[in-house]
Amino acid sequence: MAHQTRGLPQLRIKFYTTVAAGLQIVLLLTVLPQESLCGRHEKRLLNHLLLNYNTLERPVANESEPLEVKFGITLQQIIDVDEKNQILTTNAWLKLEWTDYNLQWNESEYGGVKDLRITPNKLWKPDILMYNSADEGFDGTYQTNVVVTHNGSCLYVPPGIFKSTCKIDITWFPFDDQHCDMKFGSWTYDGNQLDLVLNSEEGGDLSDFITNGEWYLIGMPGKKNTIMYQCCPEPYVDVTFTIQIRRRTLYYFFNLIVPCVLISSMALLGFTLPPDSGEKLTLGSYFNCIMFMVASSVVLTVLVLNYHHRSPDRYVMPNWVKLVFLQWLPCVLRMSRPGKKITKKTILMSNRMKELELQERSSKSLLANVLDIDDDFRHGNSAANPASGYNISRSAYGTPLSTRPATVEETSASLPLSGMQKELHTILKELQFITSRMKKADEDDEVISDWKFAAMVVDRVCLFVFTIFTVLATVVILLRAPHIIVQ
Repeated sequence: MAHQTRGLPQLRIKFYTTVAAGLQIVLLLTVLPQESLCGRHEKRLLNHLLLNYNTLERPVANESEPLEVKFGITLQQIIDVDEKNQILTTNAWLKLEWTDYNLQWNESEYGGVKDLRITPNKLWKPDILMYNSADEGFDGTYQTNVVVTHNGSCLYVPPGIFKSTCKIDITWFPFDDQHCDMKFGSWTYDGNQLDLVLNSEEGGDLSDFITNGEWYLIGMPGKKNTIMYQCCPEPYVDVTFTIQIRRRTLYYFFNLIVPCVLISSMALLGFTLPPDSGEKLTLGSYFNCIMFMVASSVVLTVLVLNYHHRSPDRYVMPNWVKLVFLQWLPCVLRMSRPGKKITKKTILMSNRMKELELQERSSKSLLANVLDIDDDFRHGNSAANPASGYNISRSAYGTPLSTRPATVEETSASLPLSGMQKELHTILKELQFITSRMKKADEDDEVISDWKFAAMVVDRVCLFVFTIFTVLATVVILLRAPHIIVQ
């Protein structure tokens, strides 16, 4: 009995727990149907609003009155200021608000639905564009949903990357201010049909602006304009925002202004020294040496680039350039091409080989020159097969008995005209053409390589000369001062 008595409280606890869980399930069952009914109400509301909706209809109760559209812009970032092309690239959000007479409903009739999100292609929206756009697609906005409330109020906030034309004035560079306009307006609706109103009298919203490293944003005022264009007699309304920016001068100050001031000061300080002082001439001499070195380095750099980009079609390398920049100076500077070691012995050997090659070519026959082979192969063939009908005499191709090799025309004229000999004549001409083209390509590559190597040699000579000149000028001029180190 005692054991059963002790078990009663536990049974009561389980009972109460079961009852509480049941009540929770009942509450959930009573709530869930209401949530599902909200989805049905929103679907029913969309069907009701868009059933007979016409996206071409201007949504006003009285067609004789203009539709008021509040317009604003939120500037996020200045991406780029292109001074050369006069284009300003910005990241901004547009904000358009208007009231659609056809998109109104009673909340109580649709389960308390207060607002909807609808894609803009299913609704009427003002055709607001930036007049001074420089974008390839003209309109750089991203089409987002339109937020529609129960009283017909529509909110459309499309973000976008805007490229606008801007007249850049660099008269006071780098202390210049730029004023770039972003002009927005309806493209087809005149002022009697659509009236643009500034969303804020202060102009653009700059609360989320990301600072730019090169430009400082002064402000972005906005102004409403009503203009009569030559194309149309009706007035057109636009809203123009002026982005006022100022160039940050810290970078240009240390990289342009300070060096110019220092150089000018060096020239002016020379006049503060007494006329009988030797340092007056010394300071001027050092300054002139530095200026001369900089100007000379620019001229010689242009010469190096000229040599490097020369082609055999327009330039022929003179013999003195080959002698100085391809033979003697590389030997003095210990420079060599990849796989080529230039010494005095190699220079003499190279010249001797070229002479021997010219002599050998002048003594060889046409076919041997074309095929780049020796003349001995014909003797072997003639001895082995003297009676062959296809044996061609040595005199037909030009022998060493003559002072020069026979040409293709002379060879063909000395041969009897037969089918095989005509084919041989054609083959010889083709081989000569192909061989000449290949030799021409090799020679062009060799000439280009020579010019590039000559540019490297000139560059190396300038390095040594300017290094020696800088060190000597600094040591000779500065060490003449009576006190360099003050203890």
